[in-house]
Amino acid sequence: MAYRIGFGIDFHQLVEDRDLWIGGVKIPHHKGAKGHSDADVLLHAICDAMLGALALGDIGVHFPDTDQAYKNIDSKILLDRTVQLIKSKGYHVVNVDSSLCLEAPKIKPFVSSMQEVIASILTIAIEDVSVKATTTEKMGFVGREEGLVAYATVLLEKKS
Repeated sequence: MAYRIGFGIDFHQLVEDRDLWIGGVKIPHHKGAKGHSDADVLLHAICDAMLGALALGDIGVHFPDTDQAYKNIDSKILLDRTVQLIKSKGYHVVNVDSSLCLEAPKIKPFVSSMQEVIASILTIAIEDVSVKATTTEKMGFVGREEGLVAYATVLLEKKS
């Protein structure tokens, strides 16, 4: 079996009058992520990790923010399309490890729902999806609650 590891990262500004979607789950908060799509920073990082593992570019190559077809699109659709792309190359996801950086809101109550959504799309077990979070101790743009960041690492396996 051949294995490939990929790493993804994504950033989005936090603004008023937008919904906050993280890991395919709508999180109640007074700010949401700004972006062309629904701006789900975690799903975007996972897409980038999967694409990077196979040297297929990044999310902007496959789903450009200049294309109106992706305007306000649900990022779960983008993740599913990325899964289909890696499957077409003969690979499947083994596991995902991810970290979120944000000051607020606290996401612990939503982690299991995020794991369920992600695992369902990737067709892997919930225990193969790790979602962690941290703050930046009030430092930088994340600490000032101007934005949020997600990091993701995936392991892909080629079917023999």
